Amino acid sequence: MSEPPGWIAEFTVAPRMFAAHLDAVLASGRTPLTAGAFADGLAGRAELPARPVVLTFDDGFADLPGPTAKALAARALPATAYLTTGALTPGRGSLLPPAPMMSLPQAAELEAYGIEVGAHTVTHAQLDTLPADGLRRELRESKDVLENALGHAVDHLAYPHGYNSRAGRAAAAAAGYASAVAVRHALSSAADQPFRIARLILRRSHTAADVAGWMAGEGARVAPFPDAPRTVGWRLYRRARARVRGPEFAG
Repeated sequence: MSEPPGWIAEFTVAPRMFAAHLDAVLASGRTPLTAGAFADGLAGRAELPARPVVLTFDDGFADLPGPTAKALAARALPATAYLTTGALTPGRGSLLPPAPMMSLPQAAELEAYGIEVGAHTVTHAQLDTLPADGLRRELRESKDVLENALGHAVDHLAYPHGYNSRAGRAAAAAAGYASAVAVRHALSSAADQPFRIARLILRRSHTAADVAGWMAGEGARVAPFPDAPRTVGWRLYRRARARVRGPEFAG
């Protein structure tokens, strides 16, 4: 997006820098995969290449089916887009702050560009603070909406802002997902957990050299690893706050 809203600006890059990031991925010699293909490897359903890389895009902003998809396709780079269905459906609504969004019918356009579509819940709530029925609804409804729009199964999930818990991971499996990605600010690995696959968040300050470092396996720790005490404490605090305020935006 050319002039992103302030709340998301930190997580956007200019088209020229995005192109440099993609070129750094290509130059690394890594094998690009969709999240689904990577998850198949983690689960033993397929063999992983020696040096895989997965590119993911969350939420479903308006530029995704256009410039972003075209830049990926021009380089024959597969990717996975996790869509927040409430933000893409007129009258449904979500907790995402205002921003230009794609429409739900454009999900099929993403697939035409070679982008796998996954679910990112309905409202983008902090899933690890929700009661069981609210958690199930977020997971099941987003999956159903996307499957109805695309005419096939949608098997992969991204937890909003990476917020997950043991109960959330079990609920994702029970809802029929085959994998789920978190954040963890870490590199994934062949030993990672299929229902909290580690990801790195790309920020406006990251350069092509930073991306090249990640491609070399540098600049971040490697998952899996236990949650830090600070992470557990933050989750408990947010749960207590949600009991008073209700569901909150994960971001």
